[in-house]
Amino acid sequence: MSRIATRFAALKVQGRGALIPFLEAFDPDRETAMAILRGMPAAGADLIEIGVPFTDPMADGPTVQKAGQRGLKAGATLAGALGMVREFRQGDTDTPVILMGYFNPILSYGVARFCAEASEAGVDGLIVVDVPPEEADELAPEATANGLDLIRLVAPTTDEARLPKVLSATTGFVYYVAITGITGTRSASTADLAAAIPRIRRFTDLPIAIGFGVRSPEQAAEASRIADGAVVASALIEGLVASLDPQGRATPASVPAVLDRVRDLAEAVRKG
Repeated sequence: MSRIATRFAALKVQGRGALIPFLEAFDPDRETAMAILRGMPAAGADLIEIGVPFTDPMADGPTVQKAGQRGLKAGATLAGALGMVREFRQGDTDTPVILMGYFNPILSYGVARFCAEASEAGVDGLIVVDVPPEEADELAPEATANGLDLIRLVAPTTDEARLPKVLSATTGFVYYVAITGITGTRSASTADLAAAIPRIRRFTDLPIAIGFGVRSPEQAAEASRIADGAVVASALIEGLVASLDPQGRATPASVPAVLDRVRDLAEAVRKG
């Protein structure tokens, strides 16, 4: 089994959902981002999602957009993000890592080359926001050949005619976008989530993680209880931003500011 499948299976035995924290590569610099990445498993991360900065991040709200801009300013590239995963794997061979980004950098890098190097670096899954199943002919075969899960987004607007098509092209887990819109702008209601997740489960046995709008420990616990995991991004980035100096540079408080929030989220998820 893949690392992703192994981790979700272990959590199912434990009777709880997954905490999936997000960080943007190179935000606000490589060293700080690397320290946060290394510290996340001990802080309670079950899987980790790494954003690859891109100049036109259509799905990202203002908080993640600004994180990407800081990352690009610090020199982030697709190769640089892979380098972070490679370095992370020197000390952690168990925690699943997912890269989230857009297709243009992958196309520029070379799809076959990217998938091979991502697998070699220790990446487990890909979320490529702007590649729907109908347009995945170039990416999907290379990802599959290199053992990379392709994690698809399902939205509240994904109807039952389309759900089977999207889910049949999904491996690893399903990423349920809890709101219509961009990341970090608002949250879904418990009633909406409680109605949406069973609808998805009718078409797949894969775990379902809820993201886009999960901010607080209480919301993370609720999402992981209703589904199989909670993805938290903007709230962690906001904690990082609050720790930066007036020039936007990391301070000694920056790494603890993020990891302390991960601990709070993990504690809530574990209590259910």
